[in-house]
Amino acid sequence: MSDPTREERVLQTFVKLADTLVAGYDVVDLLQMLVDVCRDQLDADAAGILLVDNWGDLEVVASTSESSRLIEMMQVGAEAGPCVESFRTGRPVSVPDIGATPERWADFRAAATREGFASAHAIPLRLRETTIGTLNLFRVPPGELATRDVLTAQAFADVATIGILHERTLREHAIVTEQLQLALNSRIVIEQAKGVVAHRLGVSIDDAFTAIRSYARSHSQGIGEVSARLVARTLDLAHDAGVNTPAENDSHA
Repeated sequence: MSDPTREERVLQTFVKLADTLVAGYDVVDLLQMLVDVCRDQLDADAAGILLVDNWGDLEVVASTSESSRLIEMMQVGAEAGPCVESFRTGRPVSVPDIGATPERWADFRAAATREGFASAHAIPLRLRETTIGTLNLFRVPPGELATRDVLTAQAFADVATIGILHERTLREHAIVTEQLQLALNSRIVIEQAKGVVAHRLGVSIDDAFTAIRSYARSHSQGIGEVSARLVARTLDLAHDAGVNTPAENDSHA
């Protein structure tokens, strides 16, 4: 069987990327696969990915070599370089000759030259108005990245962006669902506590809830927490509030 063509390898990569979107997957594994594919299938000698964290700071999350990792880390630290520029603008940044970069990128130029790279290409990980990082390609020879490689890398970056945002949406949904379930569980306990207090104090359900809420507020506690203690019988609202129960009132009659 003959070796697969470049087009076939690219299609195989998209299949792998799509597979990661179907079931649970590790984002770092996805991004590491992506940079490895870019190095192996595109005209790049090294690749890396910067991703923005929850605080808006860029972090190196995947790289094909220590050299590319160091170059990206340097740019993040200096807040300057094609990768940072691509993230800020949301547009690709091509550097065909690193030696001719502007002075504001002097640290990047020195680091890239020291590591043996003469050209670079940064592609934003972007979906509509949301930019979450950059895919960065580094090359030993100078020159522009071939158009077909630029288009392929952008397609890879787009799929990866969808994967990352999909994972974040699922995670946020899971958090919301968990919070919703906790709220539902808490509500069940509150209803139980209302019944306990209503029986204990001989009052209506509405008055029982008012008593629970008043106690929670006066003691700087949550209604759910107070209700749980009432249901578990570790809190006696009548005793704590100094209120006589119906049985106690009958005994005093």
